[in-house]
Amino acid sequence: MGRLENKVALITGAGNGMGRAAAILFASEGAKVVAADWDHASAIETVSVIESSGGEGLAVKVDVSNATQVEAMISATDDEFGALHVMYNNAGIFPSDDGGPTDTPEPTWDRVMEVNLKGVWLGCKYGIPLMLRSGGGSIVNVASFVALMGAATSQIAYTASKGGVLSMTREIAVEYARQGIRANSLCPGPIDTPLLAELLSDPERKARRMVHVPMGRLGLAEELAKAALFLACDDSSFMTGAQLVVDGGITAAYVTPE
Repeated sequence: MGRLENKVALITGAGNGMGRAAAILFASEGAKVVAADWDHASAIETVSVIESSGGEGLAVKVDVSNATQVEAMISATDDEFGALHVMYNNAGIFPSDDGGPTDTPEPTWDRVMEVNLKGVWLGCKYGIPLMLRSGGGSIVNVASFVALMGAATSQIAYTASKGGVLSMTREIAVEYARQGIRANSLCPGPIDTPLLAELLSDPERKARRMVHVPMGRLGLAEELAKAALFLACDDSSFMTGAQLVVDGGITAAYVTPE
C-alpha cells in the first residue's frame, strides 16, 4: 500500500517543476492526481507521465486567481473522482520586475498577490467543502523561506505574499483542526526549477544568492516533493499549523562555510 492509496490529490502548478515532481510522486504512492495548471498542455503532459506508469490522473486548466475557474477545478475533481483528500496549493509566480518597495510596479504587486496569496485562499475556499464531504484530509500550502527572513536583494511582493500564505495557513489549521482537516505550510529554499533558472540566469545575481546556502547547491524538485508527500500523508498526522522548512540550511545560518 502506498502512503496515499485510495486518496485524491489536487496539485496546482502541476505542469512543471515542483508541482510536476509532486504529482508524479503522489501518483506513485497510490493517489489519483488532479494536475492543474494555467498551461493546459503542460498539465496534460504531467498526467501522461502518471498514466504511463499505471496511475490515474486528470488535467485541468486553471488560473488560480480566478474564482470561477478555481470553483470549476474543484467541481471537475468531484465529478471525476468524487472526493478530495489532499489540496496542494503550489502555483506561484515571481516576476522579474518584483524588486524593492519603491520600484516595484503596482500592477506587478497586484498580480503577485492575486496568484500567490489569493490563489491559495481560493483553493482552500472551494476545496475545503469537498474535503469535509470526503472525510477530511491535508492542505499543503507553499510559502517560502523568505516568509521567515528578510533580504537586501528585495522581492517585496513575492516576500509579502508568502508571508501571507504562512499566516493564512495557521488560521485555517486552527479553524478546521477538529473537523479532520490539517493545514501546513511548506517553505522551500531555492529549488532548481524553470522559474528559478530564469531568475538566476545572471551569474552575478546567482552568486549573490548562492553564497548564503550552507549546502552550496540548489534543492531539487524531487526533494521538495518528498517533503510535500510527508505533509500530505498520515506520516504527519499530528502536524497542523506548522511550517516545514526545506532550504539547505539558509534560515539556520549566520556565517556559511567557505
